[in-house]
This record gives sequence, structure tokens and C-alpha cells, in this order.
Amino acid sequence: MGRVSGRACLVTGAAQGIGRAIGEALLDEGADVCFADINGEKAAHVAGENAERAAAGGGKVMAAAVDVSKRDQVRDMIARVADAFGRVDVKFNNAGVNRPMNFLDVTEENWRFIMDVNGLGVLIGMQEAARQMIAQGGGGKIVNTASIASRQGFDNVAPYCASKWAVVSLTQSGARDLARHDITVTGFAPGVVATEMWEEVDRDLMAIGASERPGQAMEEFSSEILKGRVATPADITGTTTFLASRDSDYMTGQIVMIDGGMTLV
Repeated sequence: MGRVSGRACLVTGAAQGIGRAIGEALLDEGADVCFADINGEKAAHVAGENAERAAAGGGKVMAAAVDVSKRDQVRDMIARVADAFGRVDVKFNNAGVNRPMNFLDVTEENWRFIMDVNGLGVLIGMQEAARQMIAQGGGGKIVNTASIASRQGFDNVAPYCASKWAVVSLTQSGARDLARHDITVTGFAPGVVATEMWEEVDRDLMAIGASERPGQAMEEFSSEILKGRVATPADITGTTTFLASRDSDYMTGQIVMIDGGMTLV
């Protein structure tokens, strides 16, 4: 308990899946947490459900609606979080999308949709969080969500893979630039995680003929996981809380793989 006590944390893509689990784990360790998501109503519901958890941990909880690809919305969200919590200490750029298409069928619209959220959204989130952290003083932490797709290309999700490779590059670039302000920039790369997003991907892959039955894609993707099973969001949060805590203060520019041994690099 208390590894992030008193720290003001903001998590995007937090209405479900990994993002929600990140926020809840931070609350358990005493942080103030904003659950942010493009679905503001759902984010508010999640924040409401976590009111007792926040109180038990000694922190505060709030919600925000945001399209991470829109700079004005991101800037406004960060300002509201700083006003509510007094500052922003940790920013998780976790919001992400995927829309599988066979490689030869990928369109400009598909590319832009994914890159706007997963690539541009991370850049904007890093920039605006860093500006707030510099203005308030005292440094801070920025944590980006990458993927096993940042280490290997897959034929049915090429734009997604490209966007996650971009996350790795942005993490390294940000770490170099922001170190002088005592802001660390790190990331983590999940493998196959049983979330709502994977359920959507599973349906999309069947729709484009890349798989034939429900669950087939997850089975095939996870067949070489050394741990012998897919991850749950709870498998991710030990690392994410570490990255938000003072325990990782001497760590920057790095991406931590959390894939059960699926990708050895």
C-alpha cells in the first residue's frame, strides 16, 4: 500500500480493459486518479464505481471525456485534472484503437484512424502533460502503452503495428528531451490480454476472413506464450504501478515487455 500515495495520476482509455485496471491499481496504492476516455459517460460510471476504493486508499477519483487526437481537448483535460488534484504527477497515454484489415486492403482512412489515436494521440498526450509538469515543477512521469506489435509486424494489423512502433520511438525521443526537466518517459508492451478490445479484434478478424470461429485468433496468437496462458489486466498492473512509483525514478526511455514470454527481444 502507498507506493503512489498522494500522486496525481491521469489514465486515458480508462473506461475498460487495461486502462481501467491501471487506474484501479493506482487507487489501491493511494493515488488520486482521473479515468479519462472518449466515452465520457462510461468513464464517469467507472469513476463512480471506484469512489469507495478511492476513499479506502486515501485518494480522490474523477472522470474526463477526451479524444486524445484533439489537442484542445487534451489540454483542457489536463488543466481540469491539475485544478482538481493540485498537479499532474503521472500521465498514462493508454488510449488505443485497432481495426484489422488484410495487408493489401489497408486504406488511407484505416491508417489515419489508427495512427491519429495511437501515434498522434501519444505525442499530444506527452507534450501537454510535459508542459503541465514543467510549469508546476518537481518533475513527473509519462508512461506509454506499446504492444508486442511494437516488436513484430503482423499481416492483418499493419497500421496498428506501425502505430505501436511509433510509441516506442516517441518514448525514446521524449525521454531524451524531458530528462532535463526531471520527467521520465517509459512504456510497457502487453501481449495477448483478455479485454473487450481483443473481443472486438476477434470479431473483426472473422469479418475479414482471417479467422473462422470465435476465439481462434486469440488461440493462434497466444500459442507460443511461455507462461501457457493469455494475460488478464491484473497481470499488467504490477508493472504499471511500478512505473508510476518512485521505485522507477532512475528508469527512462525503456519499454517493459509484459507478454508472458511471447516475444523475446
